[in-house]
Amino acid sequence: MLLAGKKVVVVGGSSGIGLSTAEMAKREGADVIIASRNVDRLDKAADALNAIAIPADVTSDESVASLFRSSGPVDHVVVTAAQLRTGPFKTVTMEDVRGTMEGKFWGAWRVAKHAEIRAGGSLTLVSGFLSVRPRPNSAIVSAANGALESLSRALALELAPVRVNCVSPGIIDTPIRAAMPEEARRDMLAKTAASLPVGRVGVGEDIARQILSFMANGFATGATVYIDGGALVI
Repeated sequence: MLLAGKKVVVVGGSSGIGLSTAEMAKREGADVIIASRNVDRLDKAADALNAIAIPADVTSDESVASLFRSSGPVDHVVVTAAQLRTGPFKTVTMEDVRGTMEGKFWGAWRVAKHAEIRAGGSLTLVSGFLSVRPRPNSAIVSAANGALESLSRALALELAPVRVNCVSPGIIDTPIRAAMPEEARRDMLAKTAASLPVGRVGVGEDIARQILSFMANGFATGATVYIDGGALVI
């Protein structure tokens, strides 16, 4: 098993890509800690995984510091947590803009600052392909994703010998899209699938496989990998 005897913390591990990553790491022999601000969902996921649950809010310095005081030294950390609030550039509120940066960028910054990762271990951030393929009404998400990718390269130098990488997903069918009306969600996913060379949208496991590859590959650092079904080449 790839991660036998390793301790893995997945921040945002109660759903979506984070939960898929935690499940896969557990199957590969890791001792898994999942963290999330949604306590009910976190406890259910931890029970299903036989993992440790630690409530944490990435927008709080003290909450993130407490998470890593509780977890102690670890081998691998993954940050999938994000609280995205977006809209048309001219009308989106500054409260929503700041909230997106707090949840996506500064949250990852806090985790990187407080995590005690053993030498040779890894930190993996999750951005999104809007960093290089922006679309209307999502400027703040594009900016946050681009900032995360830049941060991962900088931290690969500053945190060495800890390895730091970034995974940038395309359109993924995760519970975050459940907020959309169901008909609109299905229509969007179907149209996206039809446009991609692979003929489908992504699922959490697609991204989790790349995250685990970064954990296991001791020669990978400072890299950003786009897992988007070919969206960037069409």
